[in-house]
Amino acid sequence: MNTVSRFAFIAFVLALMSACSTPKVIDATKLSDRDLSCESLKDEFKQAEKAKKDAEDVKGVTGTNTLAAIFWLPGIIATYSNANEAIAAADTRMVRLTDLMDKKNCK
Repeated sequence: MNTVSRFAFIAFVLALMSACSTPKVIDATKLSDRDLSCESLKDEFKQAEKAKKDAEDVKGVTGTNTLAAIFWLPGIIATYSNANEAIAAADTRMVRLTDLMDKKNCK
């Protein structure tokens, strides 16, 4: 295998590996939640929304995901499973934060 072929192969493998990046699963509950101000609760809520959106984006059907599925099916299945877990954690976090905001009478 010549140098150009090796480089192309390594680039291809790296592209496939990066295509299956898994979203971060956030903590649904943090010990410091009760001590947060209304503004901090709203910021945390925005972060949970972003985490959910990021996880949903990973699950979307894209050319990269389709290509990765063809060559590495177990990896794409693990990514989708992790994305579902991340979405559920973000949903739980948003419910908890909303409850805390209601208890503190945040606007």
